[in-house]
Amino acid sequence: MAVYVGKAMASSHLVLSIEEELAKNPHSKVVPERFVRPVDHQDPPALLGALFPAIPTVDMKKLVSVETKDSETDKLKTTCMEWGLFQLVNHGVSSSLLEKLNQEIEEFFKLPLEEKMKFKVRPGDVEGYGTVVRSADQRLDWGDRVYMITNPIHRRKPYLFPQLPSSFRETMEAYLKELQKLAMTLLEHLGKALMIEMREMKEMFDDGMQSVRITYYPPCPQPEQVMGITPHSDATGITILHQVNGVEGLQLKKDGVWIPVNFHPDAFVVNVGDVLEILSNGLYNSVEHRVNVNTTKERISIALFFNPKFEAEIGPATTLLNPNKPPLFRRVGMEKYVKDFFSRRLNGKTYLEHMRIKTEGNSSA
Repeated sequence: MAVYVGKAMASSHLVLSIEEELAKNPHSKVVPERFVRPVDHQDPPALLGALFPAIPTVDMKKLVSVETKDSETDKLKTTCMEWGLFQLVNHGVSSSLLEKLNQEIEEFFKLPLEEKMKFKVRPGDVEGYGTVVRSADQRLDWGDRVYMITNPIHRRKPYLFPQLPSSFRETMEAYLKELQKLAMTLLEHLGKALMIEMREMKEMFDDGMQSVRITYYPPCPQPEQVMGITPHSDATGITILHQVNGVEGLQLKKDGVWIPVNFHPDAFVVNVGDVLEILSNGLYNSVEHRVNVNTTKERISIALFFNPKFEAEIGPATTLLNPNKPPLFRRVGMEKYVKDFFSRRLNGKTYLEHMRIKTEGNSSA
């Protein structure tokens, strides 16, 4: 997610798209230098082909059913503490809406570059189409993305969401409406599982900051040398990811090992973000994740980010604190939290550690 520009972005320039970069030398089988990752960021060969545990699933029907909600809420809680990510099945969003969304997104990325350039990221900003480059030595991700604030509505940039092709815009509006209801239900259950007062959750997240990132990962001639998205945790409450065209590549980090996410048909992938780890005072796990690409198939995904409202204060829920359980994280206003986050580069969970209260024997910064 993105909204603010920190000092590190003040002199930023843009690479508008990989499509534009590759057009400079269309027959090359070599990755442009600015996308090549250092050798020490590549996986050791021993991990290739390894067997990994299955990603947990949570059933939305069971979560809202009177007969099964308690046991499924317990499962949700345990999964978010141990994994920080799950696949949400029986989510209730119609397959016809998802099929229409998939089609609209694919059509958007097929538009001529000059059409997509109308949505380009403007100097000093991070919303729009294109890649923000903060420094000349920055290694770039192998993905073209469109990022936009979608809620509150008055925060939408007039030259972005309102200017999307009308059919795409209408489909996105319907999808955003469905996902907003879904996210609030999940957040309420996540709060309930920790006995956080419902009022506290609603005050933070109802009509909160929401944004969308739609990403196109083109085939890469040397996929082992690049990264689709740099390893990071999301500065969000929760993120809901929909895989548009069935091509995989998402991985999460668990116990120091990168585990591929093999998507269930028709499932969403939901992950815990930094805000929820802070709110839970460290009980929930904000998961570090990344995206790999391949040589033959493009991958397309759409991620929706759900956050507290801009007027809210981020910090551990007061109902979780007592003299024996002091706060592990600092309190900060949402506006400042987002501004500070986007003044930094993506780098694992470093921003979450920046929020952690320093204690004796804990030098995290």
